[in-house]
Amino acid sequence: MAEKFFKSFFPSIKAQEEAELVNPQEVLREECNKNGHVESLFGKYQACNDRVNSKKQTAETCTEELFDYLHELDHCVAHTLFSKLK
Repeated sequence: MAEKFFKSFFPSIKAQEEAELVNPQEVLREECNKNGHVESLFGKYQACNDRVNSKKQTAETCTEELFDYLHELDHCVAHTLFSKLK
């Protein structure tokens, strides 16, 4: 009897199955990677990385190429990312 009384005031609610969450930043980064300018900067970074990895001893790093690539990628993503956030 108490259970029936309780259910009349507090109906049970069943949770809906949640869809798998997708990070919009990852999706936009994939799209921006197809952009010609971003793609060319990634190519420069990969070439630098290959060059550095082919040498046994070198003082060269690919920091500048990496930062150029990430800066341009984030710049591309920033145009539409915040409109997709809830």
